[in-house]
Parts: sequence; structure tokens; C-alpha cells
Amino acid sequence: MKRYFSLTLITTAILAGCATTSITSDDVAKGYNSIQADEIAKHVKVLASDEFGGRAPSSEGEKLTLDYLTKEFTALGFEPGNGDSFFQEVPLVSLEADSDMVLNIGGKDYQYKKDMVMGSSRISAQEGIENSELVFVGYGVNAPEYNWNDYEGLDVKGKTVVMLVNDPGFATKDPALFTGDAMTYYGRWTYKYEEASRQGAAGAIIIHETAPASYPWSVVENSWSGEQFGFVKENNNMDRVAVEGWVTVDVAKELFSKAGLNFETAKANAAKGAYHVDMGDLTATVNVKNTIKKSVSYNFIATLPGSKTPDEHIIYSAHWDHLGTDKNLKGDQIYNGAHDNATGTAGMIEVAEAFTKLGKRPDRSMTFLAVTAEEQGLLGSKYYAANPVIPANKTVANINMDSLNLLGKVKDISVVGIGKSQMDELLATAAKEQGRTVSGDPKPSSGGYYRSDHFAFANMGVPAMYAGGGTQAFDDETANYRKRMSLVLRGCYHQPCDRYRDEWDLSGAVQDLQLFYKVGFDISQQTQWPTWNENSEFQRKK
Repeated sequence: MKRYFSLTLITTAILAGCATTSITSDDVAKGYNSIQADEIAKHVKVLASDEFGGRAPSSEGEKLTLDYLTKEFTALGFEPGNGDSFFQEVPLVSLEADSDMVLNIGGKDYQYKKDMVMGSSRISAQEGIENSELVFVGYGVNAPEYNWNDYEGLDVKGKTVVMLVNDPGFATKDPALFTGDAMTYYGRWTYKYEEASRQGAAGAIIIHETAPASYPWSVVENSWSGEQFGFVKENNNMDRVAVEGWVTVDVAKELFSKAGLNFETAKANAAKGAYHVDMGDLTATVNVKNTIKKSVSYNFIATLPGSKTPDEHIIYSAHWDHLGTDKNLKGDQIYNGAHDNATGTAGMIEVAEAFTKLGKRPDRSMTFLAVTAEEQGLLGSKYYAANPVIPANKTVANINMDSLNLLGKVKDISVVGIGKSQMDELLATAAKEQGRTVSGDPKPSSGGYYRSDHFAFANMGVPAMYAGGGTQAFDDETANYRKRMSLVLRGCYHQPCDRYRDEWDLSGAVQDLQLFYKVGFDISQQTQWPTWNENSEFQRKK
């Protein structure tokens, strides 16, 4: 049945000063209803096929992906978003550590992947640490705004710091400590290595635990081994620690015991306040041999110019990349990345097509950005933020799509980082048309707002929305399906089994994409821009 809805935002407006338009509610409904599950599936099947080889940056899979996006957006009538090109060059360097390494601590050799994963961000053929003293630095956080510094009074030059994943708020669930159960950027692995480097440490080791990390050890094995991409910097990243990596919690417990410490006691102390303690006479030695390859990868950018203010853009983003192919694996060697993030890339194409169904182009330009190397630490979006094709002062808002809902229709929509900007209000109004409500992040401890490509836009000062799915199943049948499929999806995160499945229920993805389309359209027609809320850590840069 064809669905029509009132254009509440256009006629009443949450944000003052709406512009008049000749685009009718019937026109908007055509775009809204053009978003279909079978079309999403069609794109996912191509992008996540074995032919695309897991879509690693600077691979044949990248070329196939960019060719596919170019073909689809050209057919839709979109223009190149970077001058006369659909592409933005992203210079990268890949470092692949030789798997024939051991980490020796306290006279015992710990094995690669089984016990630990080590590597180096330095663009160097060989890096290592030798008899480097170990120091436990709690959560490895230096956060003046929270009056917290695990490094206070500590000189770690030449030493290797050992630290917990996540931040103190997760451990205590105290809403007054950091942001309680919701991870801050201080809980991210990227921050911990960066801070250890700023402190002058020789090495940095994170202790893996599944709950605070929000993923099992198998994700560390797969994500931090093989080719690791980074930016090409003039100093060859020599300002980074020589060695950075992870150890399992079982290894950590053994090391603490050897140091005459109790792991659980030390962890509890680390959550009470800034904390560090020497790990006895334990020292670490490991050599990392790197295979270095410099390459160029690409962000993809396409634009549907606006009819009134084409220099102002609403940007939809998704990452096209995944983990590629690992020839060392037995059995299936391809990380197809169907859910993460062929679904988001497919969704981006569907939303783009919806805008072509309007009788007249929206007032503002609609731009679609598919970025590279998200899986390597948000590199494509970070590069874009440092080298924006569209200036921040011409970027009205960002809507990000990463791993769409495959669990069927829901009565709510989850917002990661809820409460940060007026984007929530816009989404709530559009969701009401679907009979849905806005809910918060179902897993705030995973730090989702700092783990996908919208984060780069937020750092630019651009209000950025990352939402999707929900927790309230539409009916009992959907609830039962969700229980079954959620176990499959969770077990296949960053695994070769993340493949397209015919049993996926894409009706929930359709719901969300329709909302993203509607929110983007509403923003495109309004005079005022969405703003950050006063309590947000992000604000529009002037």
C-alpha cells in the first residue's frame, strides 16, 4: 500500500524559518516509497561478493567498488563531488607485521594471535622493545576536564605501559564519573596509543576483555593482524610508541601474578581514581618486522546540486571498505563485510535514488560520501576532515550509515550519542510519522559515537547523526527472529562469516533509510541549520 504522510517539519518547523517549496508531499512520498528491501539486497550481494575480495583499501576490490559506485551514481544523475572527479585521493601506507614473532615477558614467550597481537605504527622495516620495564597505568587516561591523569608524576620514557580497555565510567557505572556507562573517546584504543606516545613510552599494551571492549578476542586477532593502514607522515610516525598491541586477559592475569600483584585488585583501584603501579622487575621484549607498502586509496563523493543554495550541503556518509582477504586463513579467507558495511553503502545508494524521485531538486545540495579505511581507524573520514572537499562552513549536517538494521521492523530507533544535537529532534519528528519513538544507544559502553565516520564531521563542528535499528520488535514473530539472527550477527563481526544471507529481514533497514531520507530532505528545505546542544562536547567552529 502506498504510504503518504504530512510534511510536518516543512509546515511547522522545529527549526525556525522554513523556506517555501514547490515540492509536494506526493513528490516526497515517491522518494520515500522508492526505498525497497530488494534493491538494498541487490547492491549488498554485489559489494559483498567474493569477486570484491572483502573490499580492502588499495586492492582490486577497491577498484571494483569505486567502479560500481561511479556507475550507480552516474546513472542516478549525480555529479562528481570533487570538481570533475568522483574521487578524493587518500595517501596511505600499509604495514604488515611478520607473524613470526614472540612477546617475551618474565622469561616466557607469548604467541602471536593466541596470546597477543603486536605491531608498530612507525613506518619502519623493524621496530621493537628490549627489556622494557612494564608499568600498569590503569586506563591510560589523561583527561584534565575529568580531573584524571593516570600518568601524573610518572616518567614512562623507555618503558612499556599496560592498560585497561574502555574508561573508568564503564567499570563503576557511576554517571558522575566520565559519562558513566557510555564510553568516551578516552576509552578508545586509538586514544590510548596516542596518549602513550605523547607520554614518551616505548611500548603500549592494552588488556583485552570482551565486555569493556564490546567484542571478543577473535576480533583483535583478525582486525589487528595482516595489513594495517595509516597515513603517510613526514616523520614516518616516529613520534608513536615503537610497539603497540593487545594481550588476552588470561595473559594479563599471569603477568600481574608474576609481578606480585592481583589483577582484579589493580583493576578495581584503577576505577577509583588516577592510578599507576610498577609491575615489579618484569620486562618486555619483542621484535616487529614490517612489510611496508605505500599506496593511494580513495574516498568517493557525488553530489545532487541544490536548486536554491547549491553551495550548502547535507552530507550522507558510509564506509565502503572492509578487511579484505587473508591468505593465511584456513577455509574461507574472504572478509566479505556484508553487514559491515556493504549494507550502509547500499543504503547510501538507495537514499540517493530517493532524492531523484522528487519533481524538483531540494533547496540545498545532497552529497554522498563513501570513505575508505574506516576499519583501520576511521582514516578516510579523518583525511576528509583534514582536507574537506566541502568546507565545514558550507556543510549543514551529516547523516552516517554503518551496518544497517537486519533484524526486522522495530517500534523505536536507537540514536548513538543521543542528546548531542538538534538532529535528534528532527529524527523524532520523522520517526513519529512511522509510529516510532527515539531511544538511546542500546550499548553505550561500546563508545559507538567515536567509532564511525560521523565522528570526523563532529570534530569539524558539523552536527552529525548516527542512528539505526532499535530494541522494541514490531511483533512477536519479529522478536523471535531477532533473537536468532542477533546471535549470528554478533558472532560474525569482523569474521569471514559476515556474508549476505537470504534470511535477513531488511524491512527494518528500509524503515531507517526512509527516515534518513526524510530528515535530510527536511534539513535541505529549512533556513536555519541544526545546532549542537549546549551540553555537547562538539560545537560549530567559527
